[in-house]
Amino acid sequence: MSTTAPEIQSTVDGQFGKRSLWQRLVGANTFWIALVLVALIVVFTLLRPAQFATLFTFQTLLIETSVLLVLSVGMTFVIITSGIDLSVGSVLIFSGMVCGKTMEALSGGNASGAGWGVITIGLVAAVLAGTIWGLINGFLIAVAKIPPLIVTLGTMGAALGAAYLLNNGSDVRSVPTVLNKTLGYGTSLGGIPNLVIVAVVITLIGAWLLHTTKFGRYTYAVGSNAEAARRSGIGVTGHLLKVYLLTGFLAGIAGFMSLAYYASTTITAHTNDNLNAIAATVMGGTSLFGGVGSVLGTVIGVFIPAVLKKGFNITQIPDFWQMIAVGGVLIAAVWFDQRRRRRRNSR
Repeated sequence: MSTTAPEIQSTVDGQFGKRSLWQRLVGANTFWIALVLVALIVVFTLLRPAQFATLFTFQTLLIETSVLLVLSVGMTFVIITSGIDLSVGSVLIFSGMVCGKTMEALSGGNASGAGWGVITIGLVAAVLAGTIWGLINGFLIAVAKIPPLIVTLGTMGAALGAAYLLNNGSDVRSVPTVLNKTLGYGTSLGGIPNLVIVAVVITLIGAWLLHTTKFGRYTYAVGSNAEAARRSGIGVTGHLLKVYLLTGFLAGIAGFMSLAYYASTTITAHTNDNLNAIAATVMGGTSLFGGVGSVLGTVIGVFIPAVLKKGFNITQIPDFWQMIAVGGVLIAAVWFDQRRRRRRNSR
């Protein structure tokens, strides 16, 4: 018996439309992962209260996670559609390189003394560079129907290689001083780092887009059942193209933020950002099978490795244990998601 369009539409709308805004913001698995984060903070605070529970420590945590958080917001949209993007780290590097080279070209080879006019053009260049890679990913995945894993694995290498080619394998270290002092290390609103403010604003916009708009509803629908979404009138191809475009756009912004903070393109510092963004998103409760996830969960997932690393450093525990702990939390998050799916499917 065939399914009618209204029935399919009802199925697509059900989980999203019948839940309150708060339920959508929090997500199905966020409570448990939040408990893990709170427990980690409590443990490290008890072990080293004078070193860990300080304003400086939490400011540092916020700054260090800002760039990864922006990447992870984009990754949340991708994974909810049941996709993956391995290229975001390389796209970040490429976007930062394009930004740096553009500012250098406009400043006669040395951008250290450049002003906000040059910086604005550099920002536009970074965003365009990231968006173009997002467009390439989206076209190959949505239109050419190539699996996301293969496409983004290929563009991961291509974007990184292109970044190396732009400056003969070297980092760009000529960055406007005013950019580094203002966005990179500057503070406002009672001492809150400007870099953190940018990340928070982007995260809030991402949460609004995912949890309150038609775009977000379609994102969940495509991830839950792409064929049902297509039959209900959703342009799945076009929507997937937009999702990967958004991810590339955010990677471009992250590249600009990284350049501002490090005053260099720091190629080697971002080679694992793609895996870190995926891990943070999944730890935050976004299902690798699609259709489930929240931006708030991703925020929590970003902070778990950061808190572990900071806490282990303060308590002088070798960093290798942090890698083991993050791996354990990641596996546990996927295991809980699989149990939830089995319980739902058995009803």
